[in-house]
Amino acid sequence: MSHSRALVVLDVNQFPKSESTDAGQSTADLITCGTKKLQDDLHVLGQRIKQHEENIRSFKSEKAKLDDAILDKQCKLGNYHSGPQCKPSDKGLSHISDQVGTIDQVLRCGKPAAGLVCQLKREEVGEPSHHAFSKNVLGIVATLGNVADTNLSSLLSEYLGIENMLAVVCKTYEGVKSLETYDNEACIDKRTGLHGLGASVGRPINGRFLVICLENLRPFPGNFVYDDPQRKLDLLKPRQPDGDCPPGFIGYAVNMIELEAVHLQYLTEYGYGLRETLFYNLFRHTQVYKTRTEMVNALPFISDGAISLDGGMVKGPGLYSLGTREDVPVRFSTASVPKFVADYYEMEKEMKELKWKREKLLEDIQRERQLLERAKNYFQINKDELIKLLAQSSTHATVQMGRDSQIPKMNPLSL
Repeated sequence: MSHSRALVVLDVNQFPKSESTDAGQSTADLITCGTKKLQDDLHVLGQRIKQHEENIRSFKSEKAKLDDAILDKQCKLGNYHSGPQCKPSDKGLSHISDQVGTIDQVLRCGKPAAGLVCQLKREEVGEPSHHAFSKNVLGIVATLGNVADTNLSSLLSEYLGIENMLAVVCKTYEGVKSLETYDNEACIDKRTGLHGLGASVGRPINGRFLVICLENLRPFPGNFVYDDPQRKLDLLKPRQPDGDCPPGFIGYAVNMIELEAVHLQYLTEYGYGLRETLFYNLFRHTQVYKTRTEMVNALPFISDGAISLDGGMVKGPGLYSLGTREDVPVRFSTASVPKFVADYYEMEKEMKELKWKREKLLEDIQRERQLLERAKNYFQINKDELIKLLAQSSTHATVQMGRDSQIPKMNPLSL
């Protein structure tokens, strides 16, 4: 609104003091007219205030969607890497996943159970009778997902810890039972399951090893990001009181795991994939930030845990991992995305367009806020004038009643 409507300000003192009823009636009419005009003005201003507030809410909702889209694009482009950016090669091909390197790490780490499963998946070992149980084994956690770059791979692997990284993943509980059987005295039968296979190939299994059963995991209860080929989880972004994400927030760790086609297609008996079962239960709502400082500032918005690209780590509410970073012996394999130069630069173009739309929305929000503030100011001015006029009306009515009571009454019998 660029200007205010004219204000009607009446003062009963400006009218000549007259004893006549007509003069009093004329003043009352003017006050009534002025009151009606101010009430109309207030109604119009009230409608404008409501419209500006609705516009601001609508713009903020659009901005929140754009913020989410920008964050998702940043994750896909790899803009969150702390090291050198992953750029497409001159030939347009991405780096090949170093899955073989991850398996070699597992074989060298001195954990026979995990190494044996990796060896079983890579080549045929042992006797055919030992392979029956392997059909129910998907592999080791470290081999079931890729990460965009080595720094992020190292951080996520350190966050999970070596025991989780080397956990054997089974489809069903029947698969878990096939890995290890017991005799009548509740001792492990070394001739069967994974123990029997290890003994047959000269890799005896000693000590404990972790096994994860997918069908026993409680899956993510929400939806997936719309039209995302990786079926990323649609997790609510942390929001500050002003509606913006905390500075430095990049995304959720569970959505930074890239699944290869064979693992992306896998579904449990009830239709759940690896991301919403295995990786959701491992990472939950762990957040990723650019810097340790930004992560610490965002602690009120962190529910499960968080990591920062410069090495900061929060393992949970009140649990802080301090000291120097550890050299994790087994990490997720790395693979650059996107695969082709054309895709990469197309996403960069989309990112610029999203940021331009966001800037325009911020300008629209600022303009609506200014118009809202101006409308509220004019509303308050008209409201104050109406209150003043109503007070004058009340005073005038009281005075008029007093004057009417002083007019001598004629006795009709004297006529």
